[in-house]
Amino acid sequence: MQSKGRTKLFIENFLVYGVGSMMSKLIPLIMLPIIADLYPSSLYLGLNDLSQNFISFAAALAVCGMYDAMFRLFFDNKDEVWQKKVCSTAFTFVSVMSVVMSVVLFIFRRPIASWYFDDVKYEGLVVLTIIGFLVNSTNQIISAPTRIQNKRMIFLITNTLSPFISYLVAIPLVLQGHYVIAMPVATIMAFLTVETAFFVMNRKFFNPKNFDKSVLKSLFAVGLPLLPNFIIYWIYNSSANIIISKMMGTEFTGIYGVGARIGHVSNLIYTAFASGWLYFAYSTMNDDDQVQMKSNIFEYMGAISFAATSALMSVSYLGIDLLFSDVYIDCHIIAPYLFLAPLLLMLYQIIANQFTIVKKTYMNLLSLLIGAVVYIVLSLVLIKKIGMEGAAIATVAGYMVSIIMCLFWLRRMKLIVINKKVYVNAAVIIGYFLVWRLLLHENIVLSAVSGIAVMGIYVLLYKNMIMDILKKRRKK
Repeated sequence: MQSKGRTKLFIENFLVYGVGSMMSKLIPLIMLPIIADLYPSSLYLGLNDLSQNFISFAAALAVCGMYDAMFRLFFDNKDEVWQKKVCSTAFTFVSVMSVVMSVVLFIFRRPIASWYFDDVKYEGLVVLTIIGFLVNSTNQIISAPTRIQNKRMIFLITNTLSPFISYLVAIPLVLQGHYVIAMPVATIMAFLTVETAFFVMNRKFFNPKNFDKSVLKSLFAVGLPLLPNFIIYWIYNSSANIIISKMMGTEFTGIYGVGARIGHVSNLIYTAFASGWLYFAYSTMNDDDQVQMKSNIFEYMGAISFAATSALMSVSYLGIDLLFSDVYIDCHIIAPYLFLAPLLLMLYQIIANQFTIVKKTYMNLLSLLIGAVVYIVLSLVLIKKIGMEGAAIATVAGYMVSIIMCLFWLRRMKLIVINKKVYVNAAVIIGYFLVWRLLLHENIVLSAVSGIAVMGIYVLLYKNMIMDILKKRRKK
């Protein structure tokens, strides 16, 4: 694939998936202050976060890495019969796993309610959570052919539709006083609607008659080594809520969840990248210069991520103060950490994809595992000492350790090239984080001025590249 064509493909995917991601995240972001105000206590936000965490963990177990394995095997052969076998085999396996797990979870719903939600009265919430898991896990596979075929406009429409349906259902339930079940029911309705739409569009790829044991073995060979990775991703993204709930109370889980949602506006960048990345990465994996290409993408996306983080830090206090009640004010400290975290995950996935391409996924697992151990240890220590901010610090630290380990091994394997600007980019954001947290975080004016200054540094570092891009745009 020619360099010009690859650049166009990457940018088009990034922009289109970015718009789709923006719509899926923008509606919840706009609605967050409204929902937080409608609830009588942060407890209910905490319960919903715990429910969503449970769904994501159970879905990771049921899917068993089949989503990524489908992507990898789909591109091994352009024959449609082979592609249908891959999709049908993955869907059959995930469906059976999901149903079996749902039955087991239903049987133990009371113990789950007692331990996980701290009260057996939330047994009904456990049932709704199980239904949400069942729909979510199968939806991942049913939607995959759309992503695999890079049908970007469909992605755009469905990502707009899902949160719209969710809040259309949730708000009336909250107004009627159904605080516990409002968001879980809304999530199920949104999942079902989107899954039905994807099934209609992709039904030709899914037929139980196309199930093939030999294909299942190939899917396992790629997917199973990735399963621990997804569990580790869950640990990073969700375990903090459980630890905070057990150590501080479910109300604090709700407050932390608000900070996480504000911080996770960076998912506009991450999801835009991730949604188009697998197609781009595997369709260019045989290019002669793919190592240098991945290295460049890692460097440039790092600069964009750090500049965006400094932008959020400049308005964090002002935004929380304007949009939320005083009980949520500490979220302005948590948000920048949790804004940076998905972007660090994005940077990790850019380079860790090299392990998958050379079929050494265990190296990916090892890098993530070391970071996860650092994260858990720091969480248990720092939450006890400094509260919710400790969980946020631990998340960023864990991802940074995983990236460092990944870079270390990839350099030895000659699968990455690290430019000196990578070290400069990292030093600038780490230094600014320390200054902002210790001196500036409650000063609106100084935060804004310093944030703009840091963004200016990144612009200067890549001034020549930016000018070249602008010149090419003018010529066009």
